[in-house]
Parts: sequence; structure tokens; C-alpha cells
Amino acid sequence: MSLLSTITGPTDLRRLPAGDLPLLADEIRDFLIDAVTRTGGHLGPNLGVVELTIAVHRVFDSPRDRILWDTGHQAYVHKLLTGRQDFSRLRAKGGLSGYPSRAESDHDLIENSHASTALGYADGIAKANQLLGATGRHTVAVVGDGALTGGMAWEALNNIAEADDRPLVIVVNDNERSYSPTIGGLAHHLATLRTTRGYERFLAWGKEALQRTPIVGQPIFGALHGAKKGFKDAFAPQGMFEDLGLKYVGPVDGHDIAAVEQALRRARHFGRPVIVHCITRKGHGYRPAEQDEADRFHAVGAMDPYTCLPVRPAAGQSWTSAFGAEMVELGTDRPDVVAVTAAMLQPVGLGPFAQAFPERTFDVGIAEQHAVASAAGLATGGLHPVVAVYATFLNRAFDQVLMDVALHRLGVTLVLDRAGVTGNDGASHNGMWDMSILQLVPGLRLAAPRDAEQLRTQLREAVEVDDAPTVLRFPKGELGPGVPALERVGGVDVLQRTGPTPDILLVAVGAMAPACLDAAALLLAEGFSATVVDPRWVKPVDPALVTLAAAHRLVVTVEDNGRTGGVGSAIAQAMRDADVDTPLRDLGIPQEFLAHAGRGEILEEIGLTGTGVAAQTAVFAKQLLPIRGANPHNAG
Repeated sequence: MSLLSTITGPTDLRRLPAGDLPLLADEIRDFLIDAVTRTGGHLGPNLGVVELTIAVHRVFDSPRDRILWDTGHQAYVHKLLTGRQDFSRLRAKGGLSGYPSRAESDHDLIENSHASTALGYADGIAKANQLLGATGRHTVAVVGDGALTGGMAWEALNNIAEADDRPLVIVVNDNERSYSPTIGGLAHHLATLRTTRGYERFLAWGKEALQRTPIVGQPIFGALHGAKKGFKDAFAPQGMFEDLGLKYVGPVDGHDIAAVEQALRRARHFGRPVIVHCITRKGHGYRPAEQDEADRFHAVGAMDPYTCLPVRPAAGQSWTSAFGAEMVELGTDRPDVVAVTAAMLQPVGLGPFAQAFPERTFDVGIAEQHAVASAAGLATGGLHPVVAVYATFLNRAFDQVLMDVALHRLGVTLVLDRAGVTGNDGASHNGMWDMSILQLVPGLRLAAPRDAEQLRTQLREAVEVDDAPTVLRFPKGELGPGVPALERVGGVDVLQRTGPTPDILLVAVGAMAPACLDAAALLLAEGFSATVVDPRWVKPVDPALVTLAAAHRLVVTVEDNGRTGGVGSAIAQAMRDADVDTPLRDLGIPQEFLAHAGRGEILEEIGLTGTGVAAQTAVFAKQLLPIRGANPHNAG
């Protein structure tokens, strides 16, 4: 029987002799490599925190002690040590979440997969413990060094440091990387701490040598130890943390369980906020990950663990890669175009642009608010920035879009990858909010391309706008075949007509075009003819779309965005403003947090496939059209 199989919770882990722990760490790594390469998931970050996680759970008593993970993609080992060892359906419908999940375990307190939040939670939890008299309980935040590039983390540290009587331990998992190498001044500071061991060596020598000296040795050592702040500033500038009022322990080898345990036990006994700085290596123990310069196998698809070749090779070009290729072409044609991202250069497809134009590429770390504010500055300075982030992460930068870009009428283009249903990463990663929150921004223009050709065309249209923010959004996954237009009416593409004077206007937003085309064919079999249109630019609403709506008996909008306040709502308002009383029904993502599953599975569940759209539209038509299948233009 393996050691790992005997661990049903942290109590079992604490009973293990220290001598068995290296074997347990090896078993965990073997398990992760085997399991995650079968399902896909975050491999590199979890290989890097094996020993650190073992030490955390041996020193602290979860769930009595609250252990928080920032970000949650480094919590696979935590899951294994808290009784969750069935990874067969990791990130799949009905299986384990790829992040902490309160539905799975009492050991999961927060479900965070947006970085830099755990320290805020930790500050609040420690304050609550103090106010409620919950003495003897520790709060532990395991924070990846990339998360410390986010402003929210430093706002929290400023508050955490104000109290010297709250037991709160901050474990900095310093692997030099978030997705790719961590950037910025903090990264350089941690690098200095990481590589400067002079102070620790000096103090260790002094203690040994001076304490052997009769009479004067101990007083001299005490004086030196009392002057440690000055020595530390000279040899290892961790003063930044101590100037905040935070006790600093480290650097510690994060792959040495005994050393991490010792550091954590020291921190636990201080009874005040402490930073424990652990040096780890992302992908540690799996040579292919260690040698992967791009991101140390940060996230992998299902693959062969020996050859590292995909189990299911990609069938075609992805939306992300199509955007990335066009950015290089655009950069060649437009020397004023610059790229900005928030610690996700490769995931959002800007790697090729960065390689071609390194001086015009800015990775600001996990700081979406700063990314947009900095882009406003770039535009003010005469450039046209393209800010590429996941759609779900733009939520954080809404104020900057509204007040720093739109208010100032600046030409900034926002490119939102993973828009709509993303699926496997769960509720926090579905990009289902952007078309609702951006409807509020005066002057903003929003495009949703339906295929690769439109992505390229609309990106170029976006960067031509120099007096307002523009947005381009597209989903995760592979591009399908091109969807040609029959004609363009105003700025609206007509994709299909299934009758000379159709009953229903199907408004297909972006990637929903193929589903709407399939739905139109199914509706014809039910006796309802349809016109399928792609608005291309969904904000502002094109007047031509309102004119088309007036010529039909029913309008159905289909979008991969939350129904509340989305494109359907905007079109309905435009129709009301124009006194067009054609009934409108909107289809979209229900306004709820969706459990993790494949994108296709979720789209089917919520009725955004061709079959689902046809079925719902047929119900609307039977309720609203007085004569089934009969168009009043033909009646008489």
C-alpha cells in the first residue's frame, strides 16, 4: 500500500514519521504527473508546492486553522492531503474542481481563482477571530509570488501589518513565475532575497564562534543580533517587509520539508503577522516541466507523460492564435500599436508579437486595473494600445475602462479572450459578464467576431478608432469554418434567409452564428422561416438592425453572455426607442454561477446549441405568432 493512499486527512499526515515524508512527496509527484496528464490541468504549479503543502498541513490544523490558496490552481496537493484522491474527472462534469471548492471539502474556505485576493480574506478572517474571541486559531495564506504583483495584495498587507496581535502567516511561494516569469520591482526584490545568503551565513557563524568565547562572547552576539535590521539591510534587503511591520522569515528552501516546517513553527509561535518566504521551482521533479521555458507546464491538456505529445492533437487554429498572428501583421503595418497584458502573455496569444516587437510589449503582472490605466497613458502619449486579457478578468478594470479611457475619449482597444462559456475552469473563469458591464460605458464600441476572417477585420476596425475605447471578444477553443455573409445591410451581415419574407429574425452574436444557422434549418422544418444576421458590432446597436427587426414578426437574440443587461437587452431598448413593437426574446447564459464542465456540455445544458436555440425559438413563435408558419406579408 502506498503512503498516499493512507492519507485521508491532515491528521494522518501528522502521524507520519518525518523519515517517510520524502517518499510521500515522491508518490504525490508521480500521482500528479499520471493524473493531470490524463485529464489536463495545472501541472507545473502543483509539482512545485508538494513539500510546502505537506509542511503547511503538518504544522497547522486545518480546518480549525484557516488555510487559503492564492491562486487556487496550486491547491491540487492540498486536495490530495485532505481526502480527495480521485482525480479521474478533474475539471470535468461531476469531478473535482481545478480550484478550491467549498462544495468538496471543509478544508476549502475560499474558491478563488482570481489572483491577489487571499490576503484580503486573511485580514478579515484574522480580525473576525480576534473579535469573536477565537483564540488559538491561525490564518494561513499561501500566496504565489505572481499574486504579489497585484495591487489588492499590497492594500491587504498595509492593513495586515497594522496589528501586532493577530496570528496570521503569509507563505510566499516564490517560484519566480505566475504563468511565465514574474515581472516588476517586487520580482527583483524577491530575487535579491533569494540569492543573498550573506546575512544568514554570517549570523550562523557568529553564533557558533562567539558563544564559544568565554565571558564576552554572549554579550557581543546579543549586540550583533540586536542590530540584525542593519545587517539584513546590508546583506539581504528584506527591510521592505519589516518596514511594513511584518516579521520576515526566510528565504527557506521550499523543497526541504524539515526546513519549511521549522520556519512555519517559528511563524506560528510569533502570534503576529509573519511572512515566510519559500523558494520553490515550478514543475519540480518532472524534467519536461523543468525544461519548459515558456511556463514550466503551467497548464497542460491531456498528453502522453513520456513524450509530452497531446493525446488529442488540435484539429485547427484557435481563436487565440488567430488573434496573435493578426497582431504581428498589425504591428508591422502600424508602428503606433503596442500590446499590454496582465501576466498572461502566452495564454492570450501575444507571444509572437512580443518576439517581433519586444520594446512595444508591456506585461504589467497580475494587475488588470493598472494595465488599463497604463494603456490610457500610452494612448495619451500618442500610441494605440491593445490590452489583451481573459474576459473574466476585465471585471476588475471596469472603473479604469469607464473613467480613465472612456471619459477621456482615448483610443484603447481591449481584446477579451475566453469570452462566454469557458467550461472546465469553472464559475470564476466563464467570461459571461463583459457584454453586460460594458453596455454601461458611454462611447464604447464592442465587436464580437463570428470567425477568423471577421476577427482579423474587426481587430483592424477597432484600432482605427482613436477617440473611444473599442472591445473585441471571442471564446476559448478552436475556430470553426468561415461563415460567409449573403449581404451587408448597414453594418449588419445577413448570413441566411430561409424564406422570401421570413417570420423570425435570429440575431447571432459572434460565435453563436453556427448555432443560429443550424437553428434556422430546424425551424424551417417546423414551418417557421428565419433570417439569420450577425450584428458584428453589438455596441452601439446598428440602426439597420432595428429596421430589420421591424420587418419581422419575432426577434430572437442569441449571445454567449449573461442574459441580464446583455446584447438582447440593448437591442430591445433600441427597438423601444424607435417605436418598433416586434416582440423580442433573448437567449443567453442564465445569470448564475455555472459548475465546471466542458464548454460543449454547458452550451447544451443552457440551450445555446442549434437544437436548443431552435426548440426555444419554436416555443416563442407558437406563443406569439397567431398563425403558425404564416407570414402576414403573404396573407391576403
